[in-house]
Amino acid sequence: MGKFYLRVATTEDVPEIRELIDGSVRGLQAGDYSAAQIEGALATVFTVDSRLIADGTYFVAFDEGGELAGCGGWSFRKTLYGGDHQIEKIAPERLDPAVDAAKIRAIFVHPRYARMGLGSLILAAAEDAAVEQGFTRFEMGSTLTGVTLYTLKGYREVSRVLAPVGGGETIEVVRMVKEAPLLNGGRG
Repeated sequence: MGKFYLRVATTEDVPEIRELIDGSVRGLQAGDYSAAQIEGALATVFTVDSRLIADGTYFVAFDEGGELAGCGGWSFRKTLYGGDHQIEKIAPERLDPAVDAAKIRAIFVHPRYARMGLGSLILAAAEDAAVEQGFTRFEMGSTLTGVTLYTLKGYREVSRVLAPVGGGETIEVVRMVKEAPLLNGGRG
């Protein structure tokens, strides 16, 4: 497993994040979505969500040499998935940690760093940050590609939806949930 370090993303990271998302989707999701679905998703759903960056809940991960290797985060807002250019309505309302689940959002890993523990590291950082803000449950809209990892990390599938991505195309998104580990019991 490689060594990576994370920090909170800033607006200066956006151009690199866009490139990383493009490389991740084209390199890792081609087995789950058609070329037309990928092109549509890269123009709509798989775009940078500037609100996550403004909220300080999005992370960028770098390898030992300082190259951007992955990104992802969480949100205290109602939007489950997507980015600035998604077709569906964005729900910016704040969640109540006492009753709502934090949204785990937009985790992407460059193919060069796939299966090296980076997705797990970003997921753990997002979960930990959400727990620090009082959330006890997590929810996500996973790509088909991410379902295996998230299932291994304790998430369970609740439903599947078809998200519009333009050009008459949709992609299947899997809604998954997880209870936060007990604070005194460690990560579960």
